[in-house]
Amino acid sequence: MMEEKSSLITSKRFLPMFLTQFFGALNDNVYKQSLLLVITYGLIQHSGNNISFLNNLAALLFILPYFIFSATAGQMADKFERAKLVRSIKILEIIIMLIGSCGFLFGHISLLLFALFLMGVHSTFFGPIKYAILPEILKPHELMSGNALFQTGTSLAILFGMILGGAIISFSGGNLVWVCIEVVLIACLGYLASRFIETQPINDSSLKIDWNFLRTSVQTIQYAKNIPIIYLILLGNSWYWFYGASYLTQIPELTHQYLNASENVVSLLLTLFSVGIGVGSLLCKKIAGTEVNFKMVPIGAIGLTVFAFYLSIALHFTPKSATVIGLTDIFTQGQMYYHVMLAIILLGVSGGFYIVPLYALMQAYSPRSHRARVVAANNIFNAIFMVASALFSMIILSLLKIDMTILFCITAVFSAFFCFWLIRRIQPLLIQKSMTVED
Repeated sequence: MMEEKSSLITSKRFLPMFLTQFFGALNDNVYKQSLLLVITYGLIQHSGNNISFLNNLAALLFILPYFIFSATAGQMADKFERAKLVRSIKILEIIIMLIGSCGFLFGHISLLLFALFLMGVHSTFFGPIKYAILPEILKPHELMSGNALFQTGTSLAILFGMILGGAIISFSGGNLVWVCIEVVLIACLGYLASRFIETQPINDSSLKIDWNFLRTSVQTIQYAKNIPIIYLILLGNSWYWFYGASYLTQIPELTHQYLNASENVVSLLLTLFSVGIGVGSLLCKKIAGTEVNFKMVPIGAIGLTVFAFYLSIALHFTPKSATVIGLTDIFTQGQMYYHVMLAIILLGVSGGFYIVPLYALMQAYSPRSHRARVVAANNIFNAIFMVASALFSMIILSLLKIDMTILFCITAVFSAFFCFWLIRRIQPLLIQKSMTVED
C-alpha cells in the first residue's frame, strides 16, 4: 500500500498537480496567517478594536468569491484545456501577492483585505480544475489514494503555511518585508510546478460561458440537485467547511484571549489540527481500503461532535496565566494545555475520516462531461456554508457576546443533528449504486 502511494506521488501525471496544489494552499495559509496575526497582535494599526470582527470579516472576504464566481469557473474548466488554465491562474497569484505585499509594506488593512479577496478569486477558479483533473490522471483504484494524498498535502501545506506565517512574523521583529518576499516566492514556485502539468482533454469546447453569475449559479446548483446522491454528498462536504471555519477562524483570538499565549502558540494549535487532518486522511484510506466507500464518514461525524465538547471543557479548565506564555510554557504550565492540544488533534483526525471519502465519492459519481461544474456546485455550497459560518460566529461572538466555548458546543450539536440526517439519507442511495465512475 505504501509502495502504491510512493509510486503515485512520484509519477509525472500526479506530482506536478500535487505540487501546484501544495504551493497554492501553502501561500493561502502563509498570507492568511500573517494577516490574522498582524490584526490580532496590532502590528498594523486599524480603526476600531474589535479583533474578532476583523478576523471573521477576513474569513468572509476570502470565501465570498466562491459564491460569486464558482459557476463561471466550472464552465471554464469544462470548456478550456485545464493545464493552460492552471498556469494562467498561477500568474494571477503572483500579481495578487504583489498587491498584498504593498498592503504589508505600507500598513493598509484595506489593501490587505482586498488582496485576500483576490486570493479567494484565485482559489475559486483553481478549485474546479484540480478536482476535475484527478479522475482524469488517476485510475479508478487510485482515486481514494489520490484524494488521501491530496488532502494530506493540503494539510501539510496548511501546517507549513501557518508555521512559516507565524515564524516570520515572530522572528522578523515587525519587519513585514520578509512576509512579502515569502508570499511572492511561493507564488512563483507554484507557477513553476504548473509548467509540468500534462495537457488535459477538453470536455466540451462548444460550451458557451454564461457570465451572469447569478443565473449560472442557480443552473449549476439545480443540475447537482437533480442527481440526489451528488446533492447529498455536496451538502456533506459543505457542512465540513462550515464546521471547520467556525473553529479555525477563532483560534488566533482563542489563543490570545483564553490562553493568553503568543503567536507561536497560534501556529502550534493550527499545526496540530493540520497534522490531525493529514493523519486522518491517510488512516482513512488504510482502514477503508482502495475502493471508494462511505465507511469512515460516520466515525468522523461522531468525532467532530465528541471532541468539540472535549475541547470546550479543556478550555474552560485551562489555567489563566497573568503573563503572555510561549511555546515552552504551554508544555510546562499544566496538564489542561495537553488536553487542548489533544482535542484539536482528534478534531483534525475526525475531519480527515469525514471529508476524504466524500470527495472521492463526488468525483466517482460526477458525470465526466459535467465534472468540473459539479465541483463548482460543491464550491458554491461550500461558500454558502462558510459565509453562514462567518456570519454565525460574528453574531454569537460580537453581537451577542457569548463565550467562544459555547459557540463550539452549539456547533457540535448542530453537527450531530446534520450528520445523523445525512447518513440516514445517503446510505440507501449508496447501496443502490455501483462504485464505478459513470461517464
